[in-house]
Amino acid sequence: MKRMLIYHLVAITIFVLTFNARPVVAKSPPKKGGVMPEINLPVPKDQGHRNYLGLSGEGLFKIPQTKAEVVIIEIFSMY
Repeated sequence: MKRMLIYHLVAITIFVLTFNARPVVAKSPPKKGGVMPEINLPVPKDQGHRNYLGLSGEGLFKIPQTKAEVVIIEIFSMY
């Protein structure tokens, strides 16, 4: 059950990043083994999505504010 919850959280996070994210610009890519820069994402408008992520209110949130043990972030290098 816990694994299924994590899969759903990852799917919703990918959905939010794909369809609601604003561009994030960093000075340079993170170094291998380094720390990701803070990324602000818009809080989903759907109450069910907010509940699932453990968020409340409006505006922006940071990934550590979600109620998840694991968050997977996939980075695509297009250029």
